Amino acid sequence: MGKNSVIAVRRAPGSGTRGILAAGSLRIPCALGRTGTTIFKREGDGATPVASMRLLSAWHRQGRMARPAARLPIRGVRSGVDLWCDAPTHPAYNRHVRSPFSASAESLARADRLYDFVVVLDWNISTRARHRGSAIFLHIAREGFPPTEGCVAVAPRDMLRLAPLLGPGTRLIVTR
Repeated sequence: MGKNSVIAVRRAPGSGTRGILAAGSLRIPCALGRTGTTIFKREGDGATPVASMRLLSAWHRQGRMARPAARLPIRGVRSGVDLWCDAPTHPAYNRHVRSPFSASAESLARADRLYDFVVVLDWNISTRARHRGSAIFLHIAREGFPPTEGCVAVAPRDMLRLAPLLGPGTRLIVTR
């Protein structure tokens, strides 16, 4: 895959909450939002946005899984420090913030494995609007691929296979 690579995500036949991610010759099962996909994304709706999103950066939890070989900037997650603001009226909405933080925010150091490696997608980041959705990531799926809160999630082994294709200029495109 070249400099301006495309990762395509479409719904799996017969399911609104599971998908198929295609990158180069890879075809990978993935989990989608608990309410499927939408072109009208809103904070808390549980839907994965139908959109073309640049891959901006990634976060990795050292000691939890091997560091994927992505070409994106990768930062280490610090437990008790790194958060993601999901408060629509706060100036830091849909941004990385550090603890202590007074507004609503999600920890990047989750107890489960979901954010052991997480790719930040350019959904409502470059151009932010209140209530348009926050923390739309490509991350690790739960066992059995149950729905996400609006992200795209893949198995850990598939993330390691996909990672070398993740770089600046790569776009993740979710279709209906």
